Amino acid sequence: MKLFTKPGCEKCDWVKANLPEGVTVAMHDILTADGLAELAFHELVSIAEKQLPILRLRGGEIVTGAIQIRKELAATL
Repeated sequence: MKLFTKPGCEKCDWVKANLPEGVTVAMHDILTADGLAELAFHELVSIAEKQLPILRLRGGEIVTGAIQIRKELAATL
């Protein structure tokens, strides 16, 4: 799973601070070259322009919104 965030985003910070214990997520800061490249590779730039954080699940499904992402991560346990 991949979590796309940026500094200064309150929802992003909340999700990162409330990751369920035992869940492994690759973090990508979209303000870095590597993070932006990963975002573009998964064709998520247009979504990121409107809403962050973004969670890309292993199967390719996209989840947005802090509460929904937290629920999805908790369900993986």
